[in-house]
Amino acid sequence: MTNNNQTGWNFDNSYARLPEAFFSSLSLNPVGSPETVILNQSLAEDLGLNIAELQSEQSTAVFAGNSVPEGAFPLAQAYAGHQFGHFTMLGDGRALLIGEQITPEGERVDIQLKGSGRTPYSRGGDGRAALGPMLREYIISEAMHALGIPTTRSLAVVATGEPIRRETILPGAILTRVAASHLRVGTFQYGAGKGDIEDLRALADYAIQRHYPHIVGDDNRYLSLLNEVIKVQAALIAKWQLVGFIHGVMNTDNMTVSGETIDYGPCAFMNEYDPETVFSSIDTQGRYAYGNQPGIGGWNLARFAESLLPLLDENQDKAVELAQEAITKYPELFKENWLSGMRAKLGIFNKEEQDEALFEELLGMMQKHQADFTNTFRALTMDKQEEAIFKSEEYKQWHKKWQERLDRQEDSKESSQELMHTSNPAVIPRNHRVEEALEAAVNEGDYSVMERLLDVLSDPYAHSGDKEEYCKLPAPSSLPYRTYCGT
Repeated sequence: MTNNNQTGWNFDNSYARLPEAFFSSLSLNPVGSPETVILNQSLAEDLGLNIAELQSEQSTAVFAGNSVPEGAFPLAQAYAGHQFGHFTMLGDGRALLIGEQITPEGERVDIQLKGSGRTPYSRGGDGRAALGPMLREYIISEAMHALGIPTTRSLAVVATGEPIRRETILPGAILTRVAASHLRVGTFQYGAGKGDIEDLRALADYAIQRHYPHIVGDDNRYLSLLNEVIKVQAALIAKWQLVGFIHGVMNTDNMTVSGETIDYGPCAFMNEYDPETVFSSIDTQGRYAYGNQPGIGGWNLARFAESLLPLLDENQDKAVELAQEAITKYPELFKENWLSGMRAKLGIFNKEEQDEALFEELLGMMQKHQADFTNTFRALTMDKQEEAIFKSEEYKQWHKKWQERLDRQEDSKESSQELMHTSNPAVIPRNHRVEEALEAAVNEGDYSVMERLLDVLSDPYAHSGDKEEYCKLPAPSSLPYRTYCGT
């Protein structure tokens, strides 16, 4: 037990007060010689933690799962999930929720160790994680946070000093993940699958109290919960689309009730615009391609609605009717969020019916000319249009329509320019830059490349000269870029 008075840990364990079906309490799985290789100091301060104490051996032991902070209650959560469309009962196979930190602002966040060893849900796995994928999640999750996209975050990565066996021998690591909660669509599927309606009700009431307390007094609070999750997921997936983010593994156990992005295994950012873009090595059918993400979001939400049916109404037919009515709102909610975001990317403040056609025309040109997604909007923002797409006759015609559209709004061109600056990132975590940072860290023990990348990504909407190098595309390759589930 580690005393947390000096460190600033302030734990509560509300999830542990749910019915025991939803978790298993755990003992620790210590590692031999842990070393903290990166610490998120700004996040630590937000959590109310003492930076100096977090750099101590005692805190490294906490991040490694070798020591339990005072007030913590280590547990693994049970959940289910549709994985590539196939239903499976799952659970935290390599993660440990050590507790919920109450921040100085009164917020409640989960502190989870990912890669901390075997649990009752490991299904034969070793419960460990490799250094490269844990550093990858650190980079991408912090980049997403800086982009203004709701996400779990990364507090620290510890190298365990122990090898793990995959296709080859890899250095082991543990990530400390911070989340609004780890409640998933799959958590509700698990509760519904167990068939105990009172356990399911307890879970739903917990989710409402934790994330949507304003609906506690609603006539049908479970229907309100469904509607709230539909709203936050429609907004989240629209944000993904607007920056070219491809999650890669949108299983129902990777969709949160809070509306945060979770699980950065095979994710990546799109370079040239193509709705069929897939990076994940295991997504051989393109189920989770960039252009499919909005539809998969709706599919996952339908599974969430199914899990809530016993709570929506005692009459099964009425419950199904309520669920279907709620789910039908999702496509329009997504489109509204996406259109609003596209308007901002092009400096448009008001709504016109033909806006969607204007946006689709631009995207069609981008696909035809294999234009880079991020850099195209960056070029429009900076008015530095040098790529081939901007020299085409069709672009010139589109540009004229765009300028006429801007002229029809009351806001000034200067205001439009400012809106574009704050809506179009200059930099994203480009895949070759991420791989460069990981290679230096994992193979050479050099974290300076990663630290520089994190610094650049921390302010993605600053269109400054020092970011120019990180806007460049990778050298041409005969092999497509592939990502792999973090193991």
